[in-house]
Amino acid sequence: MDAPINRRELICSLAKAGIISPSLTAALAQPTAQCFVSQDDSITVIDTNVSLFQWPFRRLPLEPTAVLAAKLRQLNITEAWAGSFEGIFHRDLTSANDRLAAECLPFQEFRPVGTINPMLPGWKFDLERCVRHHRMSGIRLFPGYHGYAFDATSVGQLLEMATAFNVFIQIVVSIEDTRTQPEMLRIPDADLTALPDVIASLPTARLQILNHKLRDPLLSRLSDHPGVYFDTARLEGTDSIPELCSKLPKQRLLFGSHAPFLIPEAALIRVHESNQLDLTQLQDIYHNNASRFLRN
Repeated sequence: MDAPINRRELICSLAKAGIISPSLTAALAQPTAQCFVSQDDSITVIDTNVSLFQWPFRRLPLEPTAVLAAKLRQLNITEAWAGSFEGIFHRDLTSANDRLAAECLPFQEFRPVGTINPMLPGWKFDLERCVRHHRMSGIRLFPGYHGYAFDATSVGQLLEMATAFNVFIQIVVSIEDTRTQPEMLRIPDADLTALPDVIASLPTARLQILNHKLRDPLLSRLSDHPGVYFDTARLEGTDSIPELCSKLPKQRLLFGSHAPFLIPEAALIRVHESNQLDLTQLQDIYHNNASRFLRN
């Protein structure tokens, strides 16, 4: 079994990868740099935001599933909710979801999360197949890439059906910063303005907003719904984690790395080194909140 996450090793690996500067590396390595972890310097993590298969515009270092799984184990990420890059670009989502389920099968870490596109004629079949055949716990939506707004009739039907099936719904706000996207495919962040009104009639719905940079008043409107949760993947700087925690109802923030598109160590550092979260809060973000979200 791989060794659990170690703060010193985590910082060193980030420095070698060029993700953090030498000066920041030295500062974080000092004994005075606070780190709220258990005495054995380890903590188990559920990563609610990873993807499998190939990103079409560049090769990613952790792209092979076995390589990504090994990295997650090294970082003591014991479970990862895995969507599919194929689900963004393929029209045949039945086959894409079948491949995702098969790819996850040999790896105990991965929980497959199928892609549904409510603009395609077979989306109801795809949803039922994800739930009944593959027994998936959740689905992932890409409204920006699939080109729909949340006030579309089929989107409301999808949210209602998924809620009736008791599966969670992950909504991806973005995949890549618009400044680095290929010129032939510029996709703005998904517009969630209509979402609070759509889910108001679905009090038992479970939704997680991925890769967001939400601010009030939309953040407050979304978090007013008891089943809306958020991830950490696109938050910038260590202060952003405790700041978002202060704005959300308790236990609504789940760890997400957006690996392999982003390097998972960076996401861990943002949470680990905030210096404003106590051990209970860290355990909630890293593991407990996701576990509760999954059980509800």
